[in-house]
Amino acid sequence: WDAALVLAKFLETGACPLARRHVLELGAGTGAVGIMAATLGANVTVTDLEELQELLMVNIENNKHLVTGSVRAKVLKWGEDVTEFQPPPDYILMADCIYYEESLEPLLKTLKDLTGPDTCVLCCYEQRTMGKNPEIERKYFELLQRDFELERIPLDRHDEEYRSEDIHIVSIHRKQMVGP
Repeated sequence: WDAALVLAKFLETGACPLARRHVLELGAGTGAVGIMAATLGANVTVTDLEELQELLMVNIENNKHLVTGSVRAKVLKWGEDVTEFQPPPDYILMADCIYYEESLEPLLKTLKDLTGPDTCVLCCYEQRTMGKNPEIERKYFELLQRDFELERIPLDRHDEEYRSEDIHIVSIHRKQMVGP
């Protein structure tokens, strides 16, 4: 997954201070992004579905000698209860999580349930032009902007070698609620 490599290498640039920070990776897959954050000193929970836990455990084990923070794997199904992942993390990392239309609502619910006022969500995705992908992507960002503010991270801030015109990193924060 190219977006995972781009996001992992972006973290390595030091753009986000990760040491001793609480980090959660959603839809971790291989865990590459979360494991990179853990090598940079973060305390990371990589999450994905039950069927990916074994792969995550193997990859954590194979890279534990590089970890300066901590890393563990847990099951998290989008749209379900996130109580065990509270308090809100400092960072939520997502690489290539926007591709199933059915997963958009559960993913957005999970993001809303997990984020606090100071949580920074880094979402990295490959812009796909085939089939329904552009429509799904547009819908995701449209729905996201109801509760979150988005800022695209310019390409020149990505890792020099691991960057691509069609892979985007977006920094996402909860909109500040204005009181009466």
